Amino acid sequence: MRVTRGTLLIVTALLSAGVASLGGRLRPTPRFGYVVNAEAAVTLQGTGATFPAPLYQKWFVEYNKAHPDVEINYQALGSGAGIKQFQQHLIDFGASDAAMTDEEMAAVPEGVVLLPMTAGAVVLAYNLPDLAQPLRLSRDAYVGIFLGKITQWNDPIIAKANPGATLPDTKIQPVVRSDGSGTTFVFTSHLSAISDAWKNGPGPGKSVNFPSGVAGKGNPGVAALIKQTPGAIGYVEYGYAVQTHMPMAILENKSGRFMKADQASGKAALAGVELPTNLRAWITDPKGEDAYPIVTYTWMLFYKKYSDAQKLTVLKSIVEYGLGDGQAFSTELGYIPLPPSVVEADKKALAGIS
Repeated sequence: MRVTRGTLLIVTALLSAGVASLGGRLRPTPRFGYVVNAEAAVTLQGTGATFPAPLYQKWFVEYNKAHPDVEINYQALGSGAGIKQFQQHLIDFGASDAAMTDEEMAAVPEGVVLLPMTAGAVVLAYNLPDLAQPLRLSRDAYVGIFLGKITQWNDPIIAKANPGATLPDTKIQPVVRSDGSGTTFVFTSHLSAISDAWKNGPGPGKSVNFPSGVAGKGNPGVAALIKQTPGAIGYVEYGYAVQTHMPMAILENKSGRFMKADQASGKAALAGVELPTNLRAWITDPKGEDAYPIVTYTWMLFYKKYSDAQKLTVLKSIVEYGLGDGQAFSTELGYIPLPPSVVEADKKALAGIS
């Protein structure tokens, strides 16, 4: 099967093969360092975040090449759906850009293990075809836009950060997510951290009542609305914006510097974060002069105990691949490779799943 970059952008991926083993032992191979001996057919079902979907889908494709007997079905329906279906025991693993809360985990009697599997940035993509230079947005500007208080692109607050630019007298059209979304949680948590008006108004959440805007489902839906609407601006995952060739605003960070989203500014944002024992951390407004302001880890969700030992063996094998060789795909797809300390913490937590 040939996999193109476009294939990785689909919202729902069905990556199939045939048989997988789980009862067998892992044995070394030159490629991944482990392999699962095929003895019985195994299918794994997962649902969740669209944010890391291109990377997860790449992992599953590459893992399938080495294990053509493993079937992995991942539906990128959003973090809200991932958590809900995980709680309802409809899937073998979930995925969410918003780490599950204590209350959400209490609904899972087997217990929950959250593993941060990658990290990335949330960007503000826009449609201003006549703007000759990259758009710069201060914190006041992008908060004001999504609060519905700044409604024209030539508003003085926007113009102040873009000296010399000819900003159009065009109405601003915010674009937001219609589905329960971890990307929405990350974006609105950041807005709440930098703005009391947002914190005491719409607030943070996976589903938020935005004061203004049109809504699209998933990164693809938001991106489509931005591309077809002159004057639009919306939040999407960085890698998705890169792969779909969308212009991204340069945002003011906590230190007052305007930073573009890239590997360097993303790593600078993660550098100031130390994950606690439960591996949950919300990076709402990262410190550091070189930090991009909207960065997050994104998690896979696992039960602490599985009744099917075969599925568990394959799940662990796939996670080990993602934490190992799979990290090499992060940069080309627009994600931030995990710091070594996080990889080791993930491996330790993975060993506790039984």
